[in-house]
Amino acid sequence: MLALFLVLLLAACSPGLNWRQVRPETASLSLLLPCKPDRAQKLVPLGGRSTTLAMMGCEAEGATFALAVADIGDAAQAKQVLAQWQALTLSNMRAGAPVQQPAKVRGAADEPPPVRVSAQGQLADGRSVQGQALYFSRGSQLFQAVIYAPRITPEAADTFFGSLQFE
Repeated sequence: MLALFLVLLLAACSPGLNWRQVRPETASLSLLLPCKPDRAQKLVPLGGRSTTLAMMGCEAEGATFALAVADIGDAAQAKQVLAQWQALTLSNMRAGAPVQQPAKVRGAADEPPPVRVSAQGQLADGRSVQGQALYFSRGSQLFQAVIYAPRITPEAADTFFGSLQFE
């Protein structure tokens, strides 16, 4: 039993996952990322209009961790646009049957409720990939927190998704 505990403790303290608290520039949200994030913005079609998508993310131990934020200007469209965003993401990764479960994000809107989605899919080069994403909103801002990896560890996913909170 002690040996199992030590193995789990060492895995949680993996030097490849150097967790640090970060904040996107466009939202009052904080989260943990396991590496120093790169940041970018681009215009994307969301909710029937061109929207600025602010992204931050990094790669550690073969996994990509990212957060994307978009302000659609109308909180009443959040449910519809988040569903569209989720469908596009699953389509892009050629996902099999996704598994959805309710999620909690402290300070996020209750409607639409945050949802965590897991799926197995393929990268553009045909390699297998696991994806987990958390979709949520606050006002007219929509969020997607996502991990892509050949194999996502429960510890990394729980640390990443569990750290999301509004200030």
